[in-house]
Amino acid sequence: MKRFRVAVLVMLLTSFALAANPYGPKDKEKVSAGRMLTGRVLDKRDNPVVNAVVYLSNTRTRAMKSYIVGSDGNYRFPELSPNVDYEVYAQFKGQKSDTKTVSQFDDRKQVNIVLRIDVK
Repeated sequence: MKRFRVAVLVMLLTSFALAANPYGPKDKEKVSAGRMLTGRVLDKRDNPVVNAVVYLSNTRTRAMKSYIVGSDGNYRFPELSPNVDYEVYAQFKGQKSDTKTVSQFDDRKQVNIVLRIDVK
């Protein structure tokens, strides 16, 4: 009988601990969703720069991601950590855009940055 009471007590304490956890299963989607970086790569005349490569660098770990732009000039990096700064730039045929920063203090869920390359 004593073992039964201990087992019930352990189950109750476990259920209370799980209920008090702010990152429990019901909030897991909110925590892992992160934020999204979108934008376009354009030349000086606002034309899309097809096949430009956009590079995204995590400033904490220096991990690098890349995205090859399609015919519309758009790029997209989903599920970025909200607690990290990122640097983003584009390259095309030896030309490079300015490097832009996505700050962890910018609390927008979706950040949109236009990158410009002087294509000759």
